[in-house]
Amino acid sequence: MNKIVYFLFIVAFGTVVTAQTKMSSQEANALKNKVKVTADKTQSISSDFTQYKHLDFLSNDIESNGKLSFKAPNTVKWEYVKPFAYSVLFKGETLYINNEGDKSNVDIGSNKLFKELNTLIAASIKGDMFNEEYFTITYFKKDKNSEVHFAPKDPKLSEFIKVFHITFTSNGDVLEVKMVEPSNDYTQIIFSNRKVNKVIPDAVFAQ
Repeated sequence: MNKIVYFLFIVAFGTVVTAQTKMSSQEANALKNKVKVTADKTQSISSDFTQYKHLDFLSNDIESNGKLSFKAPNTVKWEYVKPFAYSVLFKGETLYINNEGDKSNVDIGSNKLFKELNTLIAASIKGDMFNEEYFTITYFKKDKNSEVHFAPKDPKLSEFIKVFHITFTSNGDVLEVKMVEPSNDYTQIIFSNRKVNKVIPDAVFAQ
């Protein structure tokens, strides 16, 4: 079970550190409001992504490429195409896994941690994770963009993740997501060709 949870965090979350300036409370509130408005209007997202997995003992990061498909409220598919074919689909209360044609599924309906994880993934994709009950949140200006750090307060979540970094464009869209593990290894995901509120065929979310 713990291995599955760990894998899902690796799949779901992924910035190289650059100069940052901490936001004022007024700037942070303005960003939060902008992102919330954008997230509330978001019913679907399709995007290409490049994922980098950084491990201290490797000289080069592990690079993967794929496509993300999201449909509100919380149906999410991560489809990897390079260097291998692999997909995970959160749909309803089931997680469907397709490993190059070898299919399996996991019931997440009866598992509180899995259900919270699915909600967390959907929220991070839209950018709406501003819940101070669950996270210690810090706001930064990063070049022309904004970066927000979300440190989980839940001890169980903290076993797998130290902090999320989400980078937002000036429009409030998610540009990058980074997950830093307690070991300081991290997974970075950079989105491109992002399309919002376009029709996604039901076949994309077929098992």
